Amino acid sequence: MTIQFNCPNCDSLIAFEDKHAGKRARCTTCGQILIIPSKDGEKPKKIKPEIEEPVPEPGFYRAVFLDSWKLFVSPANAAGLVFVAAVVCFKFFTGHLDYSFTIGTFRFQAPVGFVVSLVAWGCLFWYYIEIINSTAFDVEQLPEVYMGGLFGFLWNIVKSLYIFTIALVIVQLPCIIAIMISRKMSAEWPVLLHTLTLVGLFFFPMAILTIAIGRDLALLRPDYILSTAFKAFRPYFVVAGLLVLAWSLQLCTVGYGQIAGRDRVIVGLHLLANLAVQILAIIAMRSIGLFYRHYTCHLRW
Repeated sequence: MTIQFNCPNCDSLIAFEDKHAGKRARCTTCGQILIIPSKDGEKPKKIKPEIEEPVPEPGFYRAVFLDSWKLFVSPANAAGLVFVAAVVCFKFFTGHLDYSFTIGTFRFQAPVGFVVSLVAWGCLFWYYIEIINSTAFDVEQLPEVYMGGLFGFLWNIVKSLYIFTIALVIVQLPCIIAIMISRKMSAEWPVLLHTLTLVGLFFFPMAILTIAIGRDLALLRPDYILSTAFKAFRPYFVVAGLLVLAWSLQLCTVGYGQIAGRDRVIVGLHLLANLAVQILAIIAMRSIGLFYRHYTCHLRW
């Protein structure tokens, strides 16, 4: 004998032999999972499908701490490493120059060093974003250095400076608000401000990743950033730690203008320190791309 009944989801007529009563079945029309009833016309029980928990891709820590060093010994990455080194050297030796002069009461501004530094950081930020993008989509080499001619070069510099500035302002917004309030109240809150600054830097990699990969400022929602960071807290802590460390070491470096006239060995050591920070910065940017590659399942966007 057969048991006939209607699907509780799409109302399609379904028939099974009575020996299957009480077993699970699937509606061939809509795919609804149900329990076969024991008699004709009886309403079957719906079964909610089991939702599989997303599983991150393994190997994140190995990729960050071991595989990243291969970037610096592969001949295929020579162009990218030379590009970064050239930008750093150019900024190091010319970032202090200021050819401003005064004629009478008029001051002619020519802050060459400031412009050079701005262009240099724009180049580095552009390359950082390229590293994040290429790593996120399974490329194990440093990206090629191609900025699309003069106008493409200028556009990439402006865009990259804009992206990093916007991301930093967004994550540091609580700190900025606290500073404005403290000034209005003529109060000093050093502990609070330092805490808010560190918290903002902690979420900075997530903001950069969202803009670099998602390419939409609307995705920079606090719930998106917070949920992803806490669902994969340990690997994200590694990513944020590398970026904050690179940031802190960069603040400790000095340019040629601050050590001009000193022994060449001292100058060389400071230049090497600037270059070494970029090694850490490249690994930090690669770790952001690796976080996307291994923990995409936790990204709500």
